[in-house]
Amino acid sequence: MANTWQASPDARVEDRSRQDHPDHPVAFGDAAIRQARNSAAFWAALGNSRDHEVIRRRSFLAVVGGQRAGTRILLQEPDPDAHELAELTELVGRSTGPVDAEDPFSSTDLSPLGMRNWQMPIMVRPPGPVPAPAIEVIRVERTQELQAAERILIEGFELTRFSPYSPGEMFPATLIEQPGVDVFLAVLDGEAVGAGVTVVHDGFGSHYWVGTASAHRSRGAGRAVMLGSLAPLANLPVTLTASRLGRPLYESLGFTAVTPSTWWSSQ
Repeated sequence: MANTWQASPDARVEDRSRQDHPDHPVAFGDAAIRQARNSAAFWAALGNSRDHEVIRRRSFLAVVGGQRAGTRILLQEPDPDAHELAELTELVGRSTGPVDAEDPFSSTDLSPLGMRNWQMPIMVRPPGPVPAPAIEVIRVERTQELQAAERILIEGFELTRFSPYSPGEMFPATLIEQPGVDVFLAVLDGEAVGAGVTVVHDGFGSHYWVGTASAHRSRGAGRAVMLGSLAPLANLPVTLTASRLGRPLYESLGFTAVTPSTWWSSQ
């Protein structure tokens, strides 16, 4: 495997949709570092709950799972040194499953590791009031609720690596015991219709994996999950990384795109 690294923006970084580039000036100068730290907190909590290996270095955090979960890499600084890059190469090489990496700084070229890339905007919402959702949203406290959220997100994000479904593989019961992590579930007429995860770390909140059941898409479940999970974070600035489809919803809730994040995948 070639190991010709660059630690600066590279022309080969693929911008798959100009619509995903932020169209606002940088309003929150620390958005990239905040997203980096919160993503690391989330994946460390998830890795700990799954009993996976969690590796912490100055410029990255990595969670090494098995063949189905794969390896997750979270860049924490824009300038990994030669030793850290060599360790990343080793981690990717020994992974038995897919490898995914997030670089909120868009400064480290992982293409020498045979990974493809795309960009999505980091969005920030300042503290402020949150309207009540039109659909009931609960904070998950029981295993049955956690498994309902798990099923919705596996389906909604097409996480085929977790098929066939094994309860608790993606979201072990101990996930909701991890500090700062909450899972939310939208419930309509007794049926779980949407789910999402929030993390609070160092005075900032972040959202992950906000999704809806296929039968309830475009029917307000995603907005309800966002509103219900934003309410406990109303006094905090909140970050997230937005897909093209999710961005209009987030903008309507007061989020602003401030800087691009580059994502890498071995698949």
